[in-house]
Amino acid sequence: MGVSLPRKELFDLPEGVIYLDGNSLGVLPKAVNARVAQTIQAEWGHELIRAWNTADWMGLPTKVANRIAALIGAPDGSVATGDTLSIKVFQAVAAGLDMRPDRKVILSDNGNFPTDLYMAQGLIDTKGQGHELRLADPEDVMEAITEEVAVVMLTEVDFRSGRKHDMVEVTKRAHEKGAVMIWDLAHSAGALELDLAGCNAEFAVGCSYKYLNGGPGAPAFIYVRPDLAESIQPALAGWLGHDAPFAMELGYRPAMATERMRVGTPPILQLAALDAALDAWDGVEMSDLRAASVHLCETFIKEVEARCPELELATPRDAAVRGSQVSFGFEHGYAAVQALIDRGVIGDFRAPNIMRFGFTPLYIDEADVIRAAEIIEDVIKNELWRDPKYQVRSRVT
Repeated sequence: MGVSLPRKELFDLPEGVIYLDGNSLGVLPKAVNARVAQTIQAEWGHELIRAWNTADWMGLPTKVANRIAALIGAPDGSVATGDTLSIKVFQAVAAGLDMRPDRKVILSDNGNFPTDLYMAQGLIDTKGQGHELRLADPEDVMEAITEEVAVVMLTEVDFRSGRKHDMVEVTKRAHEKGAVMIWDLAHSAGALELDLAGCNAEFAVGCSYKYLNGGPGAPAFIYVRPDLAESIQPALAGWLGHDAPFAMELGYRPAMATERMRVGTPPILQLAALDAALDAWDGVEMSDLRAASVHLCETFIKEVEARCPELELATPRDAAVRGSQVSFGFEHGYAAVQALIDRGVIGDFRAPNIMRFGFTPLYIDEADVIRAAEIIEDVIKNELWRDPKYQVRSRVT
């Protein structure tokens, strides 16, 4: 039996704020402050460069990677941390194309997060070998996976709508057609009960600053199926992916297993923050977390629809095909979200008209959800979003 949810006492939640944006940036766990201060003062400040050994900075990426692996249904040693999600997408797609040299198509869907598509197209342009990035509507992905496809690259949970692909069935279809499967878990890790080992996908990538609460710019991760880890040749061959970095050899020899997917010097301060943030997951059963998430989302949909018929549900009503977020379409969505933020309900906006709310059962409960719905009703019914100050677009929406 896992610990009870939520665990609000572990988080530094601002008073008067209902935070429904953990699917974009997670809340600060209280343990992070002391851990980062220790890393700065005692380790960096006192030990200086010795801390790579005395504080085991060199082993921190692997330690954190194994903690993430436990949350995504992957075995120890199958995940590497570091760099950004964009870099990890590039690595995974490049490795996948190398595994299918006779095929030229990378298949994704037109709801995928833009960075994944940009990195895939950039890789195609760099290779200059006639590859094609082909996009399908999300509901047509299964039919679009044909014998032409080298790599299927999908984000499990759509960042706008929260629509969820069936990881097991899509992976099975990809393998039936001889394609390599890559999953982006940016909106899944820490939100859903995952079984990467069971679904048999070759690769998965993800970020740690959303549901995992690692903080802004927290390092990304990449999963490589264990049977492939010794044969993958990294497209980005960095010195910390080398088998013996301090041998300073002129030629590259990949490290054993997934460690070869490391590229540059690990971001120690960010990894220390993430390591401390992951303590909040100790004792949490992912099945319990998912059940709590479904309840919060269902409650929110019911409350908002009853109060605000002007808002159009953009998220699947069926929890089985929905992640841990709820989105509503509204013509004046940007302004409405700004009005909500001013009143302590923090969600976000995604073009063209999506008001997006994320549900993180580690620190959100049913009372928060009902109160948020009440404030949304006030903003919509009384057209509080019409205030001119809410019409001015910020760089980050």
